[in-house]
Amino acid sequence: MAVMAGKRRSSVHRKPRFKLSAAMLSAYLVIALGAAFCLFPFWMMVVYGTHSSSDIFAFPPKFWFGTHFLDNTQRLLETVPFWRNLWNSAYIAVISTVLTLFFCSLGGFGFAMYDFRGREYLFSIIMGTMLIPGFLGMVPSYLMFNAIGWLDRPIALWFPSIANAFGIFLLRQYMGSTIPRDLLEAARLDGCNEFQLYSRIALPLSKPALGTLGLVTFIGAWNNFQGALIVMQSKETATVQLAIRNLKGAYNTDWGATFAGTLIAVIPLLLLFVLFSKQLISGLLAGSVKG
Repeated sequence: MAVMAGKRRSSVHRKPRFKLSAAMLSAYLVIALGAAFCLFPFWMMVVYGTHSSSDIFAFPPKFWFGTHFLDNTQRLLETVPFWRNLWNSAYIAVISTVLTLFFCSLGGFGFAMYDFRGREYLFSIIMGTMLIPGFLGMVPSYLMFNAIGWLDRPIALWFPSIANAFGIFLLRQYMGSTIPRDLLEAARLDGCNEFQLYSRIALPLSKPALGTLGLVTFIGAWNNFQGALIVMQSKETATVQLAIRNLKGAYNTDWGATFAGTLIAVIPLLLLFVLFSKQLISGLLAGSVKG
């Protein structure tokens, strides 16, 4: 009887096995198909970067790697100063990211932690700038940069974006929802000045939002084709996106070198996304807690 009771008791406490229902299987299948659909263009970019131009347009199309990546890269380096252009993009992206984090965190800290006259009105104006399409500023930007002598200079690409509305909004929402004002008051009583409140308290507590903004800013600056097209005029000062565009000739385009250059240019972005994807998602979700 004791043995039977023990078996009955063990059967009662046994955990139920996980069963994959038809609905869950269908959902996983849809997600897998969607992921494959999104990754297919990237896969073909990688594959075409290892094939010659004639193989790229061959039928049936190639879906596996070829042996022409080094040849494509050599023609790429012979046509444009690609490594110099890659350095230009990296320099502009890093400077833009660092300055954006500094000025947007200052603005977000001010809007979140201080009550001053006209705060909501001023914040509404900043948010309203997000409704203005970027292409409307192309001609005025060119005329202004030409007047002050910034054409063909990297400062014309990183300076206009160092205090953008999205960054101020993100950090204002995050700081307002995660940093209690009582903590700042306690720090003031301990002798901290206002900048020390920002640098020693607000910034360390806002690392998830800062990481998110930094990643978004770096990717945006790295992929800034329209701005570079307006102000950069020489091959030596061009960014990597303009360098790839310059591979297109009037009558012929070296598609093998184009895909090889695109593959090299996207590698830094992939590494950043792999390293900081979790921080990107957590920062965006945390910034939407407080409306």
